[in-house]
Amino acid sequence: MVKVLFVCLGNICRSPLAEAIFEHKVKSQDLTRIFKSDSCGTSDYHIGELPDERTIKCARQKGIEINHRGRQINRVDIREFNYILAMDKSNKVNIEKLINRNGLNHNQLHLIREFQSVSDSIEVPDPYYGGMQAFEEVYEILDDSIDHFLEFLKQEHQTHA
Repeated sequence: MVKVLFVCLGNICRSPLAEAIFEHKVKSQDLTRIFKSDSCGTSDYHIGELPDERTIKCARQKGIEINHRGRQINRVDIREFNYILAMDKSNKVNIEKLINRNGLNHNQLHLIREFQSVSDSIEVPDPYYGGMQAFEEVYEILDDSIDHFLEFLKQEHQTHA
């Protein structure tokens, strides 16, 4: 089983949406026996909370359900997940600090937009203080990035639907 972890700051906007998009695509391609994902935040701001209502609404409009409660990344995640995808540079730095502080190693830590087909930025903007349009933009970024990331995974792990 290949495990993928999506990470943002609070785990209520970007990362649970990425997780839901990834799971939706994996299920639609009949790859659930091979790929599994989760999401978390680098902060402890929203532990136990449901995703932001705008995140849920945005996903639902695309036919995607989100079933997640906010949680914070921990050292067990570093050991258990094969791939860790951060939403922005700040989150990636915080993950690297956790790795170093605990004497761990992880060679598949990426910014998710590294996989996007065409991008004018390497970071997924945080839509928290924006309106629905900001959440729609994040959805589009994640949808494209995850399409390409999933293709990368299938090639890396010689998997076909």
